[in-house]
Amino acid sequence: MQAYQYVCPTRIEMGFGKSQELPAILQSVQAGSSILLVSDPGIIRAGLVEPIQSSLEQAGYTVTLFDALSQNPRDTECLAGAALFREVSAQMVLAIGGGSAMDTGKAIALIGPNGGTPAEYADGHLPYERIAPIVCVPTTAGTGSEVTRSAVITESATHRKMTLKHAALRPTLAILDPALTYSVPAAVTAATGVDALVHAIEGYTCKVTNPISQAFGARAMEKIVKALPSAYADGNNAQARYDMLEGSLLAGLCFGSADVAAVHCLAEALGGMYDTPHGVANSVFLPHVLRFNAQEDKALHARLSRYMGFASDSDADDEACDKLVSGIESWTGSLGIPKLRDLPGVNEADFPRIVELSVQNGSTPSNVRSITAADYMRILQEAYQAQ
Repeated sequence: MQAYQYVCPTRIEMGFGKSQELPAILQSVQAGSSILLVSDPGIIRAGLVEPIQSSLEQAGYTVTLFDALSQNPRDTECLAGAALFREVSAQMVLAIGGGSAMDTGKAIALIGPNGGTPAEYADGHLPYERIAPIVCVPTTAGTGSEVTRSAVITESATHRKMTLKHAALRPTLAILDPALTYSVPAAVTAATGVDALVHAIEGYTCKVTNPISQAFGARAMEKIVKALPSAYADGNNAQARYDMLEGSLLAGLCFGSADVAAVHCLAEALGGMYDTPHGVANSVFLPHVLRFNAQEDKALHARLSRYMGFASDSDADDEACDKLVSGIESWTGSLGIPKLRDLPGVNEADFPRIVELSVQNGSTPSNVRSITAADYMRILQEAYQAQ
């Protein structure tokens, strides 16, 4: 019988208009009055930050903005944010945006009070302690970082994607307002939505999963596969936007106390090499890793196929697994996500380095089927040759 632990201390506030209630909600959290607000220039240009910042300042909070972020956050950016955190004597971090803002915010909340570098924490040389309160307001339906214990940061010098991971990195508060996702472009909606689906799939299937994670993951898969095409086709579809943000949340709760696996290992290597958007990188590898993994446990992957509506209860497991792979390929294709060979910068000469980075990823051992460097290379080549 399995022994497991599930922890999520984050207070979750979900619903249209919740971001307008942030000052009042923060009062009940009592995390301090000096805020470092972490966001990115695109979110600021979209007009999502100013109303929240103004309402906080009117409520008596001191707010300092840090917006020097990349779509794949870098260690140098985290260090700059941490220096600003100390300079303004911030007491909490408020991250508004997608995964880059939330992961950067977590790193700043760790390094600001304690010093050090992301690598020193990721490699186990410094303890996770005295972390400032973290408040997350996601503006995309994808990463689930608002409820997870992880932050993925790129080491600029090596292109390695490092994972900061500790229970203390879970945000104090998550404010989920679907209205903030209306302005997300269709291509970003698609990519971040696929990222959420991969979180649910890998959190459900990985070797360190648990029944609670699987319950969240099953519901997330069902919601995301149905809602994402509608949100992609019509960004103002309120029900689809709500369902996607909730699906992303459920997927975060799924993998947040389990792990991701080989799809993410490849995707993070690709993102580190070429700055490929994370959801796009996940998408190009997903069907190929599923085909590889299904050979290990067909009954498990047949269940996934049924949760997502690709197979019926009457389908045999072999048939359900085939429908899972073909269904995912058709589904991602309908979202306009490009193939691996069409992504900027991708070069076959770099494949050995991508494989090396994938093998080094701490989530490789969690993959449901044991995977070697040779396996990663075959999956990479298969994805590259896909039409």
